[in-house]
Amino acid sequence: MLVGRGKKRQEHVVSESVLQSEIAEQPEVIARLLREGAAGVEAIAAGIRGRGVHHVVMAARGSSDNAARYAQYLFGAHNRFTVTLATPSLFTRYQAPPQMSGALVVGVSQSGESPDLVAVVEEGRRQGCPTLAITNVAGSPLTRVADHTIVLLAGQERSIAATKTYTAQLTALAMLSTALAGDAAWQRELQRAPEFVAAALAIEDAAIVAAAETLKSAGHGVVLGRGFNFATAFEIALKAKELAYVAVEPYSSADFQHGPIALIDTGFAAIVVNVTGAVSAEVEDLLRAIVARGARPVVLSNQRASLAMAASPIPLAEDMPEWLSPIAAIVPGQRLAFELSRARGFDPDRPRGLQKVTKTT
Repeated sequence: MLVGRGKKRQEHVVSESVLQSEIAEQPEVIARLLREGAAGVEAIAAGIRGRGVHHVVMAARGSSDNAARYAQYLFGAHNRFTVTLATPSLFTRYQAPPQMSGALVVGVSQSGESPDLVAVVEEGRRQGCPTLAITNVAGSPLTRVADHTIVLLAGQERSIAATKTYTAQLTALAMLSTALAGDAAWQRELQRAPEFVAAALAIEDAAIVAAAETLKSAGHGVVLGRGFNFATAFEIALKAKELAYVAVEPYSSADFQHGPIALIDTGFAAIVVNVTGAVSAEVEDLLRAIVARGARPVVLSNQRASLAMAASPIPLAEDMPEWLSPIAAIVPGQRLAFELSRARGFDPDRPRGLQKVTKTT
């Protein structure tokens, strides 16, 4: 009887959750962007070629900043570009914008309204750089100062915590990188992104709920990732903070070994993201080390050995290319933050002290 009431209550809450519904929209959103945005992205890539670009400057905040971290690996590995994250205060507070010649200047923002991001793109254009806005809002201030715009086509995002706009941003960046590279094999892999995200949504609720139970009493902890999924570690940490108020800090698994590993002891909260690829062996070695120190990690992985070391394993698609994995790997992270918020007695649709659009200057 008690189980039945609990189950009924859970189904009732989930059915009313705006955040949960927007998490579920992501395969459709990504498929639409790939289908309807492809021609525009190809045209943007054609416009950028021949401009002498050898560097990308990314201006972003919040979840969009984590998308920019993905761009550092994506444009570096696939296009051999140096990618830097802009320091907007240099443009708006110190009036000392850096020289950006040879750069593609990209502003990434769900709303396109933050004045400091607009300032970076506007200065890039003044310096003669090609400029690009990636946003969900056509006609926003960011789009008005950029040479080119990729509109995410995600529909209105009503939840305060970004979900579908974040994965759409990752997809838009992957589309641009692939178009610039002109690689047919990468293009074919990219078309499977909605499939990988759908597989992440199909992970059993019980696995996500169990992971939330593992973490719910933690006041602090870490999220570990490396390479392309360094961005995923940052975004999972952000979601855990803003929805469940758990102070988990993101680290590269390499950086974590330079001191912070001393934090690990019995019961320490850790989330580890490990997808098969160039860095997976090193991440697995670190996972083995923290388990030996007494950690009981939640592990998001498509490697059996890594999942076997988890207190709470969350399996990812086995055939997912590493470079696309952040688009799918974040989805169980979003679901985990949602369930963790509820397990700790909070409402994930109403995170305290937050609003949908934050205008920093």
